[in-house]
Amino acid sequence: MAKKPVTTRSGRFFRLAGMTASVAGQYAGQRARRIFRSEEDNEGARSESYTRMADQIVDTLGELKGAVMKVGQIASQTQDFLPREFSDALERLQKEAPPMPFEVIVGQVESELGKPVSELFEYLQETPYASASIGQVHRARLHDGTDVIVKVQYPGVDESCDSDLKQLRLALKLGGLLKMPKETVDQLFGEIRERLKEELDYENEARNLKLFHEIHKDRPWVVIPEVVDSHPTRRVLTLELVEGDHVSQVTPERYSQETLNDIGHRIFTIMADQLFRFQCIHGDPHAGNFAYRPDGTIIMYDFGCVKKLKPEIVEAYRKALIAALDEDYQALDQYLIDLGARVDNQPAVDEAYYAMWRDILITPFLNDEPYDFAEADIHKHVAAKTSTVFKYLDYFKPPVESIFIDRMIAGHYWMLKRLGVQAAFRSELEKYLRG
Repeated sequence: MAKKPVTTRSGRFFRLAGMTASVAGQYAGQRARRIFRSEEDNEGARSESYTRMADQIVDTLGELKGAVMKVGQIASQTQDFLPREFSDALERLQKEAPPMPFEVIVGQVESELGKPVSELFEYLQETPYASASIGQVHRARLHDGTDVIVKVQYPGVDESCDSDLKQLRLALKLGGLLKMPKETVDQLFGEIRERLKEELDYENEARNLKLFHEIHKDRPWVVIPEVVDSHPTRRVLTLELVEGDHVSQVTPERYSQETLNDIGHRIFTIMADQLFRFQCIHGDPHAGNFAYRPDGTIIMYDFGCVKKLKPEIVEAYRKALIAALDEDYQALDQYLIDLGARVDNQPAVDEAYYAMWRDILITPFLNDEPYDFAEADIHKHVAAKTSTVFKYLDYFKPPVESIFIDRMIAGHYWMLKRLGVQAAFRSELEKYLRG
């Protein structure tokens, strides 16, 4: 049974403050006791203490949802910055968000739309279709027989966003859990805040949906749900029901390798169109926001996070990619400065450093021979070289735009890998870069 939600700002503050005090106390106690234990005993006690703290934090974040749960989901993917016990525990927040009680959802819908649920829908299914950090989705049917999904924002999430983030940051700091520079933490929490402010406005998402309908209107194999204009508010969004297979349901029995390869080319086209043609990208391309059909159709969901890019940023990015492909590292260095990703008052970067990263990242685009993404290990090579970044730490400061672009590319890489696509993209990339 779902717990009674904490929806007031003060209630959420005290819930987080209690967690913070508990975590800080456990951390301080663990450090004090370490003095009197052997190194082996210390390691075992530390792991046990961290596991308790992790479970407490995860339970609290899952209960409160909103900004703090979003931070937890992001943190679960940054294993290099958190102790293993915490990253392992936080993975639970990625797999399934605890659902909000149905009566709370009904209350939110009726409060936002100003009518009883029975007048708004023929039925509203009690069991959530999906639940996430800031809202949950329920199947429903309009009185005209149209099947829809209703995306309902959790009460209190919007109003408590800033205070939640401040309190969670304090908890992580006092618990000694953040193994990253203050500047990096500032950037991380700043980005999360801006992203959440956009995602919390469902009317903005409705506008984004209509925009992406226009962007992909010439691609009949891209399906994006239509907005039901009679039922929109800032905290409730009603969309036509459009279903497909999650990537975990894409099996060889239903999808041939040829179909998967076609889907792979279409995924690349979606990404390249958004970046180079329209300078407007889907900012959260993870597996849950895409679905597929055996005829090669791709369905896109969740347009709460959309980033409109500056044309000059896209142009600098395009030129940087051309320079990398051509192994012109002097030009690459200058274009990265133009992009705002390279600090211009630092000396030139060693070309061997650029060549190392180019050789890793260019692998799927080396030639027109099909690349087997199922066997791709680019992410492992990147992880193995991350220590080299510290040598040039003062040389690079990626702008917000490039962070979104990199996130988009990484998300599509993982989709191609999970689908097991075998395809060549060099010629397609060249068309977008050089016309």
